[in-house]
Amino acid sequence: MITTTKKNILITNDDGFDSPALHALIEALEPLANIVTVAPSLEKSACGHSLTLTKPLKFVEVGENFYRLDDGTPTDCVFLALHKLYPADAQPDLVISGINIGANMGEDITYSGTASGAMEAVLQGVPAVAISQDFGDDFKAKESWDYALAKESIANLVSKILDGEFPLEPRKFLNLNIPALPPSKCKGLKVTKTGSRIYSNDADAHINPRGEEYFWIGLVNHEWRENQGQMSDVEAVKQGFVSITPIHLDMTSHSDIERLESWI
Repeated sequence: MITTTKKNILITNDDGFDSPALHALIEALEPLANIVTVAPSLEKSACGHSLTLTKPLKFVEVGENFYRLDDGTPTDCVFLALHKLYPADAQPDLVISGINIGANMGEDITYSGTASGAMEAVLQGVPAVAISQDFGDDFKAKESWDYALAKESIANLVSKILDGEFPLEPRKFLNLNIPALPPSKCKGLKVTKTGSRIYSNDADAHINPRGEEYFWIGLVNHEWRENQGQMSDVEAVKQGFVSITPIHLDMTSHSDIERLESWI
């Protein structure tokens, strides 16, 4: 392992080790800290917080301090990296999961492998940030996107964290969503709450050459509910802001405890 006095960052993602967005993230953070990257061998989008328990996993070194995890999930990558690549008494200062190709806003974070990489980190006691790049209505733009605003945003945020402190309590992480804009057109950083999506039922039925029916789950629609009060991540990104949302792992509906006690 690296032993200089620089801070240490573990990077993962859910789009796979060869994702151009992952390499953009590494490029943005290399000047700030020692980087170790552990990413899935294959794309694991929408895998959620899944941990592989039914088969062995193997680190495959693809570069200096860069590993792919054979058929692993982002959760696997973070869990195994923290326990097998870092000594117990020398954990990284920060885990960054991303840059995801596509936004992770609202309830979509429950599906997101990117968010789950950050979630696993804070479960293991390491501060974490998930970062995702929105493409608006032009998802084909991902083929040529330069991630300039995402790189600038995450570098500024990580510098602030490493030079000071992580702004959240344990078992909480930051979820960053970047609008599809160049840095010059971004309106700044906005603290937000999670939005709320109206989900569709998009599953296409097809017949294979043997006459058997199979299904392909499509993309969910992009209809979002109106929000009241605090600006949502969806609204912020749509208006040209970088959205930063504090996410906590306590899923208890605290406001319903008294009602449930009365009902019982």
